[in-house]
Amino acid sequence: MQWHEVSAAPGRNEVDPLLAEATDRVVVHGTDMDLAAVVLRLLRKERLTELTVGYVPVADSPVARLWGLAVGDFERALTASPRPVPLIRDDSGGILLGEGVIAPITGQAYCDDAQVLNGAAQSLVVSPDPDAAPLPDPTADPLNHTIEPPMDGLRVGITRRGLLRRRTESARGRAFQASFRSATVRHDGTDHPRPMEKWVWYRHTEDLNLAR
Repeated sequence: MQWHEVSAAPGRNEVDPLLAEATDRVVVHGTDMDLAAVVLRLLRKERLTELTVGYVPVADSPVARLWGLAVGDFERALTASPRPVPLIRDDSGGILLGEGVIAPITGQAYCDDAQVLNGAAQSLVVSPDPDAAPLPDPTADPLNHTIEPPMDGLRVGITRRGLLRRRTESARGRAFQASFRSATVRHDGTDHPRPMEKWVWYRHTEDLNLAR
């Protein structure tokens, strides 16, 4: 394993040459934002099924908590067998590996066909579902109509303020979509560069092979 130092949330000019050299495993030591930048390039280069991804978080994070990864655990990242986890995409060309947040939010939101929000909430959080089943027939072509679409992959949590305390409701499904008053969408530790009024997250047709 050869280590390379790159900038925070590296772009294709830094990542693509390194991926071209990789034959089996890529390990990221950094933040959820750094990991997402590398996995996005794997998606773009259509190498999700070819490479195992190891992640060594530098601090506790949504991705670390979601998949039980310890801070500084290089041994697991370097040696653990790959286990597929849902890869969530958005309609702005990005991905979601740990946690997406819109807070506060006022609008309407759906998880698949179920309405999960109609009004205001303190926060709306979307993440990959750790209980989702691996895809039986992964494909790099999302327009492949011969493949049965998955029925799970993400979970949604909506937190509202009650009379005495906050209450959180949850839902699970394959896709999430929302329209809302202009708000900032935060995903994997970074804010979308401009306020949005609509957003979509959905499960990709290939899983991420994560060492865990």
